[in-house]
Amino acid sequence: MIPVPSEKFKGPVVWVAACALIDADGRVLITQRPAGKDHAGLWEFPGGKIELGERPEETIVRELYEELSVEPCLDCLEPLTFASHAYETFQLVMPTYVCRQWDGFVRPNEGQATKWIWAEDILKLPLVPADKPLAEQLAARLPKGRRFLR
Repeated sequence: MIPVPSEKFKGPVVWVAACALIDADGRVLITQRPAGKDHAGLWEFPGGKIELGERPEETIVRELYEELSVEPCLDCLEPLTFASHAYETFQLVMPTYVCRQWDGFVRPNEGQATKWIWAEDILKLPLVPADKPLAEQLAARLPKGRRFLR
């Protein structure tokens, strides 16, 4: 079913895809929007706009490589949830995936800060509005507490 904007909403629908990379310790990678971009200084899950003819999973693979120099395993992307958020000029719809397996090491390519954080602590950070429900979903679904490698 296609989301129907409310009467207050007058802009286009923008589709983006996001991904929660989860490391071996159970921490989640989030990135901070760099200066000069909308929502600068706020934290978000990595991802980006879905291009014409592109599947959301392909967007994740492309964006994570462009932004962070990592190559997620396409078959390892697990759908988590989606968010819908009305910004002033557009309605954002964002399918979100979880990925636990990728090649490479996180290396920010766009001047953004990155942070590995426990899911329950993400909500303590200032988040991009559309990412708040995603953070809540992760906090509810991932195990609580810290796991340590032996």
